[in-house]
Amino acid sequence: MIKLFKFVAISEGISYLVLFFNMLIIKHNNIDLYKTLLFPIGLAHGLLFISYIILAFQIKSSQHWKLKDLLIVQVASLLPFATFYVEKKYVKNA
Repeated sequence: MIKLFKFVAISEGISYLVLFFNMLIIKHNNIDLYKTLLFPIGLAHGLLFISYIILAFQIKSSQHWKLKDLLIVQVASLLPFATFYVEKKYVKNA
């Protein structure tokens, strides 16, 4: 379960950055490509985000996280690059 969480954390962070790239770079240069990519990238990111949240709750006890740690892990899903930090600092034994 922990290896799955690490994979989802990294994937969620990458999908978040790809979504930003699509919104900030591609949108201004090629509106057709932007519209084509928006749905699949958004769908992938949404599924990874939900998986990240659910898995964080499931591995809370095995990682011995306090409520504060769980909140930090959850808030990290909202910030760019933060899931990479969580994967390195908070996930052990994988």
